[in-house]
Amino acid sequence: MFKKIWFQLHWFIGITAGTVLMTIGVTGALLAFREEIMDLLSPGVMHVQVRQQATLTPQQVLEKLRQEEPQRRITTMTLSAEPGDSVRVVFAPPPGERRGQARYVDPYTGALLPPVTGMEFFEFTERFHRWLLLPTEIGKIVLGTLALCLLMLALSGLYLRWPRRALSLRAWLRLDFQLQGRSLLWNLHSVIGTWSLVMYVIFATTGAYWALDWFKDGVNTLAGETRRAPMARGEGKKKDGPNNQTPVALDLTQAWNAFLTKAPDYQSAQLRLPEQGTQPLQIFFLGHDAPHERARSRMVVLPQSGEIKQLERYEDKSTGGRFIAAIYPLHMGTYFGLPGRIIMAIASLMMPLFGITGWMLYLDRRRKKAALRAERAALGEPQQQAGGQLLVAYASQTGQAERIALHTAARLRRSGVAVTLQALAQTTAETLRHHPRLLLIASTFGEGDAPDSARGFERRLRQAAGQSLAHLHYAVLALGDRHYTSFCGFGHTLDHGLRQCGAKPMFPLVEVDRMDAAALRKWESELASHGLDAAVSDLLPTSSPTWPSWVLVERHHLNAGSQGEPLFHLVLQSADSSQPAPAWQAGALLEVMPRHAPDRVALVLQRLGLDGATEVHCRGMRCSLADALACSVLPMQAAADAQTLAQQLQPLTARSYSVASAMQDGTVQLLVRQQRHEDGLGLASGWLTEYAPLGARLQARLVDNAGFAPVSADTPAIFIGNGSGMAGLRGHLRQRIHAGGTRNWLLFGERNERYDFLYREELQAWLQQGQLARLDLAFSRDQEARIYVQDRLREAAGELRHWLDQGAVLYVCGSLDGMAAGVDAVLTSLLGETGLQDLIEQNRYRRDVY
Repeated sequence: MFKKIWFQLHWFIGITAGTVLMTIGVTGALLAFREEIMDLLSPGVMHVQVRQQATLTPQQVLEKLRQEEPQRRITTMTLSAEPGDSVRVVFAPPPGERRGQARYVDPYTGALLPPVTGMEFFEFTERFHRWLLLPTEIGKIVLGTLALCLLMLALSGLYLRWPRRALSLRAWLRLDFQLQGRSLLWNLHSVIGTWSLVMYVIFATTGAYWALDWFKDGVNTLAGETRRAPMARGEGKKKDGPNNQTPVALDLTQAWNAFLTKAPDYQSAQLRLPEQGTQPLQIFFLGHDAPHERARSRMVVLPQSGEIKQLERYEDKSTGGRFIAAIYPLHMGTYFGLPGRIIMAIASLMMPLFGITGWMLYLDRRRKKAALRAERAALGEPQQQAGGQLLVAYASQTGQAERIALHTAARLRRSGVAVTLQALAQTTAETLRHHPRLLLIASTFGEGDAPDSARGFERRLRQAAGQSLAHLHYAVLALGDRHYTSFCGFGHTLDHGLRQCGAKPMFPLVEVDRMDAAALRKWESELASHGLDAAVSDLLPTSSPTWPSWVLVERHHLNAGSQGEPLFHLVLQSADSSQPAPAWQAGALLEVMPRHAPDRVALVLQRLGLDGATEVHCRGMRCSLADALACSVLPMQAAADAQTLAQQLQPLTARSYSVASAMQDGTVQLLVRQQRHEDGLGLASGWLTEYAPLGARLQARLVDNAGFAPVSADTPAIFIGNGSGMAGLRGHLRQRIHAGGTRNWLLFGERNERYDFLYREELQAWLQQGQLARLDLAFSRDQEARIYVQDRLREAAGELRHWLDQGAVLYVCGSLDGMAAGVDAVLTSLLGETGLQDLIEQNRYRRDVY
């Protein structure tokens, strides 16, 4: 359970904060080599040709600039002891601006050199990197939060990928490009993440230091350092009396000579120039042996007399002071010289890799889970039969092992075998003692590890070593990827553990490399030789899915005037009246093939210079080029002719929507929220709610959603959702009410009651007629304090426990961010982690969230 929580936190932060962190990483890599890039773009500006003459003193440079720019005051002057390095000066900012212009000056002539190419770009990049272009105080808080999110991602990623052989460098650090699919993505994500872990911890902690004042104060306190208060306005001015009003011109000669007596071998010196010659001058400088660019000493000197008022040398700093000074070099990598900068820049550039692979892993996981739920429902859940002679147990990470177990159990049940189907996580030694035969289908995670859900069984099996399971005959189908060192490692662990307990194998373990057909057929034949008919090779894909036609017959805007995006109620009928109406269960999904808006297709055709009416062959069908483009990913480049273009087109991906009606209604009804992006309406929502005319034919197919499947009408059910999540809840309610079920409790949330009370008349009628036992509503914007659906659930804690004690099933449908997470948190606080886990294991907590 603890690992599941960390996994949920890791992917949630990864797909939210991680998306922004990708851009911060890229900008950070650019800033790491800002000086080199600008120098390359502006030859002869930041560095000039070395000459056989002495460089100008700071006072001479100041006088030259006063002649060339008499109206502008210089606030900072940076000089380098390296021959040929230009003098960098910063002018006072104009009124209303925070930063003054930075320019470079020829150190031999004092001439103002041309502006550096790219400086404005890098200033913009730095503002984005440090504040996301937000106001400074807000940007600091946001960036500090993102830095802490990066720290959480790094540490949680380390915990989640901790291998069983923690001392094996191969398990930690080996990249394997021979892997394919999800295995390759996981390998890239986890191994490169391990390589970059130290760098990301440094990025996160040093970034939080600058962005969050409380974090900085805490670090400074631990280091025994306090921040120097900023110099107050007017500090250092001479206060001899009211007649001291005449401004004194700044002369740097005495101050510079005094500086050279104390630091004759300096590397660089930054002079912060006061407005008047009577005010003290601050000089920050690097000694010849400074370990990094922030190992600076500080001198305060009076320009008129050259008297040194204060001298703070870096080498005299405390250990804590040196640590504070090293924070910036650590962040940039300069603490370790050029190799450190390169390493940190590469780590920054790697951030998009983690974002992309993380998203791909997340979407793949969702897709496989959806397919698994659909397959489970299509096969029919094999029931656990009392006294069943055969136990089929599975351990699955992505759903493949569970699919095979479902097919195996379903096929055995049809052949008359009494079968118990169970996840390995729920299997105990006591369970094994009550079954004489066991079929194990087990995936391996990573380098020989158990899937997350099966770690508990692995531990229980080790603890049971020496106990007698001599009555048990078993077979193991081990799934894995041969490119991993410990191919099918967890399957072999199970095989070894069962042998240790005296269990007898029916035949040797069967290894399957990435759903290899030959290995699956070997499993079938071995089972058949023991009188078990369990065909599983039919899991391999044989044909493409079909897409029936549906007619859009109604479309109504339900929340006109709402603060939120428009919500539309759609009604679809099967286009083939000669065929029986398609059947589905409550909770089902409708997968819709979207189409591009006609005006967007027309713009593409105009850009490509092609005629949309041209007949083409596309994906085995003959149609117009415009039709082919409408249902394809729009091309970015032109082709030689229309047919060549049609052959290159890739089909659009289907979008899934919860069905908001029951089969008894005779129509498929949807509740679709119109999505709006910078370039217009969302592809699928725009097509369904705006562009598709009434009477249009849509390509769509019904998909069962086993993880959100209905229960019998006499079982109490609690439905919780918000926004368009009402669709999945309404489908359940309508089916239950058609069946005469009345133990229905709905908790629904939206923004405003006036505009967003979806299906108001229908819900109120059900409530009045006793078909809805309870209705709790949360309209968050109707009062000053925001109230959400999870708050209503917390307020009804006593009633919730009462319903759960009576065997109620919980259904949650709607947004994952906010609502679903909030409901999860409330249930955990009310029931405890164990109580919530019990609901999950009993399949009484069913969610359809997005």
